[in-house]
Amino acid sequence: MNLNCIVVDDEPMARKLLQEYIEETDFLTLVGIAENPLKAIPLLKTNDIDLVFLDVNMPKMSGMEFLKSSTNLPMIIMTTAYGQYALEGYEMAVVDYLVKPFSLERFIKACQKALELKVLRSKKSIPDKPESDYFYVKSNNKIERIVYDELLYIEAMANYITLYTLSGKLVVYLTIKGILEKLPQQRFIQVHKSVIVNADKIKSIEGHMLYLGDAKITMSAGFHTEAMDKILKDRFIKR
Repeated sequence: MNLNCIVVDDEPMARKLLQEYIEETDFLTLVGIAENPLKAIPLLKTNDIDLVFLDVNMPKMSGMEFLKSSTNLPMIIMTTAYGQYALEGYEMAVVDYLVKPFSLERFIKACQKALELKVLRSKKSIPDKPESDYFYVKSNNKIERIVYDELLYIEAMANYITLYTLSGKLVVYLTIKGILEKLPQQRFIQVHKSVIVNADKIKSIEGHMLYLGDAKITMSAGFHTEAMDKILKDRFIKR
């Protein structure tokens, strides 16, 4: 990942040093140089800038005044000969504060902070991949698509399981443990050593009996308490 940056400093020697440091840092690209914040504004408007090296004491407008009067600025690394502004700079959420003269090592360390921050922000901006609402199984030499919302319950028979759906049933060569590990845990709940139900399809509960459409499923004593906790969690309204 690369950072596009600009330098804002009124001192020619300071600008030259920063330019040299930037050229020595492989993940930085210098886009422009400005003698004061007013000249930096066009650079910020016309370029995709990630990072600004901003001096504090400058004529016409100081770096602090620029920070306080601007919005939606890129990341800022302050550069100044005056350490007393450091606290105020950090209160303005700058990435780092470099007190002149600073070494290349210290410069790179500050830039690494900015790079890590950009990486973190880019990860947050990528939405989580939505969970698939279906899966595939092999039944009778065909690969069948099973939609979660159409699956009522699953019943085990030795090394086979039967998937009961709204449109019928499929016999699949799988174990109940194997299929349970692949299903969304909050939605598909084991209620018996040989039965998994789709909690979204439960119409009513009577004692140990679950009603899913026309089907009636018995919860075994060993699974009853845990299954009921999962089924009713945050959904049971009572007096």
